[in-house]
Amino acid sequence: MKTVLLVSASALAFSTAARADTDLAADTVSQAVVTAPHATLDLSAPPTTAAGVTAETIARTINVLTPEDTLRYLPDVLIRQRHIGDTQSPITTRTSGVGASARSLIYVDGVLISSLIGNNNTSASPKWGLVSPDAVERVDVLYGPFAAAYAGNSIGAVVAFTTRMPGAFEASAQVQGATQAFAKYGDDRSYGTWRFAANLGDRFDKLAFRLSYNHLDSRAQPLAYATAAAPVTPSTAGTPATGAYSDANRANTPIVVLGSTGIEHQIQDNLSGRIAYDVGPQVTAAYTFGLFFNNDRSTVNSYLRDPGGQPVYSGALNIGDRAYTVPASAFSASVYHLDETQFAQGLSLGSHTGGAFDFNLTGATFDYIKSQQRIPSGALPAAFTGGAGSSTVLDGTGWFTLDAQGTWRPFGADGSQVVSFGAHQDQFHLNNPRYALTDWIAGAPGATLSLSRGRTRTQALWVQDAWSITPRVKATLGVRYESWRAFDGLNYSASPALNAVQPELNRTAFSPKAVLAWSPSDAWTLKGSIGVAYRFPTVTELYQAIATGVQLSVPNPNLKPERSVSSELSAERTWSSGVVRLTLFHERIRNTLLSQTAPLPIGSTTLVSFVQNVDQTSATGIELVADQKDVLIKGLELSGWATYVDAAIDKDAAFAAAVGKALPQLPKWRGAVVATYSPTARWDVTLAARYSDRAFATIDNSDHYANTYQGFSGYFVADAHLRYKLTPHLAADLGVDNLGGRSYFLFHPFPQRTFVADLKYSY
Repeated sequence: MKTVLLVSASALAFSTAARADTDLAADTVSQAVVTAPHATLDLSAPPTTAAGVTAETIARTINVLTPEDTLRYLPDVLIRQRHIGDTQSPITTRTSGVGASARSLIYVDGVLISSLIGNNNTSASPKWGLVSPDAVERVDVLYGPFAAAYAGNSIGAVVAFTTRMPGAFEASAQVQGATQAFAKYGDDRSYGTWRFAANLGDRFDKLAFRLSYNHLDSRAQPLAYATAAAPVTPSTAGTPATGAYSDANRANTPIVVLGSTGIEHQIQDNLSGRIAYDVGPQVTAAYTFGLFFNNDRSTVNSYLRDPGGQPVYSGALNIGDRAYTVPASAFSASVYHLDETQFAQGLSLGSHTGGAFDFNLTGATFDYIKSQQRIPSGALPAAFTGGAGSSTVLDGTGWFTLDAQGTWRPFGADGSQVVSFGAHQDQFHLNNPRYALTDWIAGAPGATLSLSRGRTRTQALWVQDAWSITPRVKATLGVRYESWRAFDGLNYSASPALNAVQPELNRTAFSPKAVLAWSPSDAWTLKGSIGVAYRFPTVTELYQAIATGVQLSVPNPNLKPERSVSSELSAERTWSSGVVRLTLFHERIRNTLLSQTAPLPIGSTTLVSFVQNVDQTSATGIELVADQKDVLIKGLELSGWATYVDAAIDKDAAFAAAVGKALPQLPKWRGAVVATYSPTARWDVTLAARYSDRAFATIDNSDHYANTYQGFSGYFVADAHLRYKLTPHLAADLGVDNLGGRSYFLFHPFPQRTFVADLKYSY
């Protein structure tokens, strides 16, 4: 299938380039990037490769139920959304996989929703629920760490959501429904989702506001499976049980699949909005907020049945003439109740004169007001109705960011030279206790079983100078200075005993950036970029508590920051109806933070997996992106991209088996093609295809079998979308995601064929 995608993308590039030859006399179009006045950096002239999508294009082409859906077809962006409304949906970029969430920065109107308390695909996933998809005006993605205004977490990408601000009274209401047909092992049923959204906004002279409400009720397919390794020797021991499925794990070792787990039912409510006030003719103050509620109930489905036909969840069992001991946790650990309340807010003040000087001040906070996950510790089925358990809490966890930015144009509005500069401070606080419960469903917290706590703080100064050396040559130079501190670290455990107060850490770093762009004609832009970036360890990477037999250990609270040297060369050709771009990119990271196997304690024979500094990794690749309007016939737009990347571990003193192996979770080939036909102003019909190679899940690439639970299999899926405007105010949409019903895994089983329908009224 990669041949199909590559041929499609190449054909698109060829057709757009051919079309360009007929448009040389036409007015060229620059990259259409609109910026919110409160964004950390002016995206209208980014020093790096960028891509974006507007609300109109999103409405015409994508089946959107959540804000992360809006990024679906942008180059080299994958959101690992396991189901509609998933709260564990990290972003992957062209050089980083789903386990590197701290290598991207995601903003909504200047408010950071990247959860930089960790670098994983669970608790550190972005907080997508704090923005309503109906409120999104556009989304922009900046690739690589070439802008001095952003921290080293921009190694992968910066994603900026800009929400809509009304110029007059507006209101909308939308209802959506989706149903997924999912069949795997012993599960064969449909899972339904419905959504209601409403928006209200207006402008009164100097004051404008927008309020958005979003309600989502989602039922997910199984997210995981209870499995057991198949014994080699037959046995008659154990209670007979039937219903298991034979398969192999990612190491291609025979297993039996005992049942499905992580079957979630989520009810989410989101209230968000923005208020803007024109303090002066060219100075605006704005307040942005998002309030998110999540009620998540997870259950399981055992395939096992005893001789009487009743479900079996644990015990000494005999399955297919083999003896198994299934622990209670095999199923009960995936039964949980999660209740979350999260609140984000930001306040900004900025000028937008376009003259000699502009400024922007932004402060934002994110708070886990409530985050409590309750899990039983007893065996099912009794534990379904109560009994002992534990509660894992994140209440009080959160972060704040402060940014001050100035823009100086020495020669005025002509833009021949633009000097931007600023100061930044952030602080991330982790507070993660786990309490014993006598009643896991409704009991009060008891004794503290464990506690992880800590803070990180970064202060930074940066400056960037972009000037036109000649009318066709532009240079951008920048540097960022950062002072990072980790403190207040504590790891506690009641049993096994651990009470470790962690050392305070301090680091400083300089990150230079340089970009040179040459436009030999109005249609062509050639650009070379290089940038250094430091990605400092997160709290949860620093303060890991790892079980080693009957003991707990904190393996390394002195992790070094990742140091990336990234570079790219790109050639872009634009014309009145399209664009084509070819980019070569390279990234080398020293002290890469990855989870890998090593002795713990150091020098022992006990091997465990934990986050460590890997000496060096690298990634080299090529990206082709193209877009063409009115292909063959008027109203047909074709866009697409294809990327090849060779990413490997170059040096690893702690784990020699990983040297020379591919980086985990990062496929070599990826791509997408989107075709949209608009025969009239009322109709939009879209067909799209997405492709990815298989990837490795392990750092030594020992997972030879990808199409199984915990593997990263390749996929080729097609989507369809139809929009019809019944009236100027009423629109109906029908769509299908994964049209062919492809069954594949990205560690978890992913959604199969999903039908989506919605009706939206706008005034």
